[in-house]
Amino acid sequence: MISNRRYDIDRSEATDAAELLALIEKTFTEPALRWYISAADRHRIVVESTEYSGALPYPDGTDVTSQSGLDVVVSLIPTGIGCSIGGYAGDAAPATALLGEAADVVVTNPNAVNASDFIKADSRVLYTEGSCIDAFSRGEINLHRSRGNRVGLVIESAPSAAVGHVLNVANAVRAVHGVNIVDYIVTDAPVGTRCVRNESGAYVGHIDAPDVLLDAARELVDRGANAIAVTTNVQDLTGPEYSAHFQGGHPNPVGGAEAILSHLVVRTLGVPCAHAPMVNFKELDLDHSVVDARSAGELVSASGVACVLVGLGRAPQFSRNIVGCRTTEELTSDDVLAVVAPADALGGIPVLEALRRQVPVLAVRGNSTILEVTAENLRLPGVTEVASYAEAAGLILALRSGINPESIVRPMRTLGGSEAQLRRR
Repeated sequence: MISNRRYDIDRSEATDAAELLALIEKTFTEPALRWYISAADRHRIVVESTEYSGALPYPDGTDVTSQSGLDVVVSLIPTGIGCSIGGYAGDAAPATALLGEAADVVVTNPNAVNASDFIKADSRVLYTEGSCIDAFSRGEINLHRSRGNRVGLVIESAPSAAVGHVLNVANAVRAVHGVNIVDYIVTDAPVGTRCVRNESGAYVGHIDAPDVLLDAARELVDRGANAIAVTTNVQDLTGPEYSAHFQGGHPNPVGGAEAILSHLVVRTLGVPCAHAPMVNFKELDLDHSVVDARSAGELVSASGVACVLVGLGRAPQFSRNIVGCRTTEELTSDDVLAVVAPADALGGIPVLEALRRQVPVLAVRGNSTILEVTAENLRLPGVTEVASYAEAAGLILALRSGINPESIVRPMRTLGGSEAQLRRR
């Protein structure tokens, strides 16, 4: 059973990131598939979670603990909270590519680059589902770069025309992109993927029949798949809100539901997973036939399946011992050079873990969300605010070069700048 819950927590005893993480994670009623801080002030934090009553084992993916020698940046684009960059249809792809030019590898959420029939993800971008990013940030798994996955496709029970369209998309991805889609299953019963909007205004989700989803995914793994794509019809969408999203004025209503579904498969089966809507939209009440540029990729695509299949074709694995899959570098949490996130959405596991480990956190003011979970509200030091992803890329280059970022901004602090300071030393 899946439940969405909200916790109002007294954070007076949590003075650093480690204490805050421990305080949050002892609060949940059942194991959390996904959680985030949705509000924060001096006295309290509000945590919104999606919890699952079944077993959620993590795969044992920490085969080595030594650094790879690569500079890894984790770029967080949380879904369902209205990110102005990345909250629509793959519109964080250019920013992600820029970070990739500054680093060796960028680990990022699928929705950063997913745009239905379109996707921009080169070899420097690791297409990594959110619960994997959480586990990687904690050091619970390592990420193994894959030379090519064996993708299985779960198709929710639907009319034959819709199933036929999905299979045509899958065959196009095989023919054009060379992705190894080994098999597919059409479920006998609906999965029941539903949108849910939390009190904060962020979108999460619910799954009516998680066993239907997991049984199909397990069967595909048994048939040789080592990555799982899932397509379902997302329910409980409201026309006005979805139309407002396409016009640039509302968070993506389906994003949170997609995250819950993929988290469940990853946590249960230990393979990469991503979800796509089987039908992107039905009827939209638009003021203008041309939508916000950030949503255009979704509007012009009949379904969201193509980008997910392409992305999963090279998604990282959590173990080198995957039958039928060659891997290259093994990346560990010690390889992380910096974490980049929206400046008002800093209340997630990768940011808090980075602060605990004293890894630089770059908070991008230019990527606004509907939340107000800032470094100031969290009262946690160690966050550097930047105006844009361009500035973040510049700081990443400085960090890679061993240049102290403090030395390239003004005013610059002077050591021993007064007689009193000299006498104290």
